[in-house]
Amino acid sequence: MSSLFDCRDQSQLLAGMRQARQAVGRGDLIVVPTDTVYGIAADAFSASAVQRLLEAKGRGRQSPPPVLVAGVNTLRALVSEVPPAVEDLVEEFWPGGLTIVLPSQPSLSWDLGDTRGTVAVRMPAHRLTLELLEETGPLAVSSANLTGKPAAVTVLDAMNMLGGSVSTYLDDGPSATGVASTIVDATSLVVGPEPVVRVLREGAIPRARLREVLGDLLEADAADEVQGQAGPESGGDS
Repeated sequence: MSSLFDCRDQSQLLAGMRQARQAVGRGDLIVVPTDTVYGIAADAFSASAVQRLLEAKGRGRQSPPPVLVAGVNTLRALVSEVPPAVEDLVEEFWPGGLTIVLPSQPSLSWDLGDTRGTVAVRMPAHRLTLELLEETGPLAVSSANLTGKPAAVTVLDAMNMLGGSVSTYLDDGPSATGVASTIVDATSLVVGPEPVVRVLREGAIPRARLREVLGDLLEADAADEVQGQAGPESGGDS
């Protein structure tokens, strides 16, 4: 049977955090609040727990979940290299709504699905989830919804979709923004023939803000190309 804890109540907060830690240790699934939307989480180093996460969402191994971390040091342990441009992104946008895809550390023993040797990593700007991550280590986390349904912005949204597949639900009220993280692929900065950062999904962090940090390393989109073709008086990015 699933347990629900209102983390805005101090007495429930302590019990909920303890039960969430225990659930992760057993390989069970939990739902946690983040700064973007609610997430369904599992121990990133438990292949069976990650598989249960995918099954709970109705998702296959071809859609591996991102990994939430408590800080930059954990990022460095999970990926093969952190290029200077990614250092700049992390300094500007973490903790926050930016997920970064990089080649994973080949020595790690884990199975997130069909990752093709990469991992998507984010540090959330949410005090409870960061505290939990400090104690559990990296968590595989995906939006707390069934595949094809809107992301959960309240814990009840998540419960209505995921039900008893989740052991513990942590409630911290409605999501602050309800906007999923922006996802960028920076793998070519490490292994590609041409260094470029691609936006896989624009969300909490606008492309324009990424451009301010990355400059020409950010792959041009259709709007950029149109502006560029219009000539220097069009007001395009320099």
